[in-house]
Parts: sequence; structure tokens; C-alpha cells
Amino acid sequence: MTAKAALQFVPLGDSAVVVEFANTIDLVTHRKVKALAGYLDECPFPGMVEYIPAFTTVTVFYDPLRLSYADVCSTLENIISLLPETPDSPPRIVEIPVCYGGEFGPDLKFVAEHNGLTTEQVIEIHASGDYLVYMIGFAPGFPYLGGMSERIAAPRRPSPRLQIPAGTVGIAGMQTGVYSIDTPGGWQLIGRTPLALFRPNDDPPSLLQAGDRVRFRPISREEYDAWKEGGR
Repeated sequence: MTAKAALQFVPLGDSAVVVEFANTIDLVTHRKVKALAGYLDECPFPGMVEYIPAFTTVTVFYDPLRLSYADVCSTLENIISLLPETPDSPPRIVEIPVCYGGEFGPDLKFVAEHNGLTTEQVIEIHASGDYLVYMIGFAPGFPYLGGMSERIAAPRRPSPRLQIPAGTVGIAGMQTGVYSIDTPGGWQLIGRTPLALFRPNDDPPSLLQAGDRVRFRPISREEYDAWKEGGR
């Protein structure tokens, strides 16, 4: 079944429609989500309030005093039928420096032992990946990254930590991500970046956008400290 054949419209309350392109996470579905989100960003239809892209869906909020559910579904169906089928433009590549282990990555040893690896091997595998930003969520600027090797997959912690510093890099199952603000969390922590992923004074305020590609680069503690002192 193709992602297009699985297209569904699902009501969400009385003022939103969930456009579901497929029920599996893959690159084809991601491109369709990105294409619709990009179109709505450039050409919002009258009565639309906002949209929220996710792994396989785009939720579109609208003013129910101006549009009916059927009107919105019909409009979206017409928009989707006109979206290009060809791959989108080359993605933006963002390099994220990471100081792995130590106080920044207290769970690096657990991830290594869980997978029968050394900590150096975990770092090498993690930093050799090419990760796709599927969506921004959970917290402002937090990227959900796909493409991590199953060789370093690890379960969530049995109980979450109450506060994880912004910039901390974590692993949960087959996913990796970067905490963008200080927040509780249950991912296994393996390092930290000096980059600020959430920049409330910038437009857009998120360093990463859905569709970007991320590459991690190991740095020393000295480089991390210098970056923090001279940067954000």
C-alpha cells in the first residue's frame, strides 16, 4: 500500500482535521508531510488557523465559524492532489558538536554495555550517522531524529530524571534527539552540545526544522567550554 493510498482525514474536536498520509514512518511519508506543511506555510487558505506536522500526519486547525469540517477536508484533498510527487530540494545539513560521556553523558556506559560495545564504539557509531529531522515536538526546538543504528539502541530509563540540561543528547529505543530546554526526561543521556537548539529571539526560534539532516561531531571538553564561553 502506498502512502497516498492510505490518505485519511480524521476530525480532532470541532476545529481541527488530522491528515494521515500513512501509518508507518518512512521517507516517502515524510516527504508528503513536508510538502503539505510547506504549502500551507506559503499559502494558508482562508479560515485556517495553524498546522502541526508530525511523523505521518499534519493536523490543520481552522475557524469553525468560517468553515465546516467538510469544507476543510475538500480544500485539503484538492491541495494534496496538486502537490508534486518528485523529491524535494536537497536538505539543509546541520552539524552538531557533541562532548560525549562524563558528566554530560552519564548513561554512555550503560548504552555501551547494553549493546556489548565500548563507549568509544558507541560514540563512533552515533557520530557516523546521517539523521533526518522528522519533526519538532515534545519541547520547543526538540528534534525527533530518524536513522540511528540499531547497534546502539537502548531502552528508556525505568524512571525519568526530573531535570535534564538543555543541549543534552539522548537515546531512546531506535531514536536519538537533543533536549532543547531544561526539562524532565527518560532518555539515556550520552553527551551534550554547546549549541542552543531553541532560540526564542530568532525567527524561526528552532535551530532545526523538519526535513533537515543532522550530523554529530565529537568535541573535547575544552572545545565545549570554549564554545559556550564565546557563543550562546
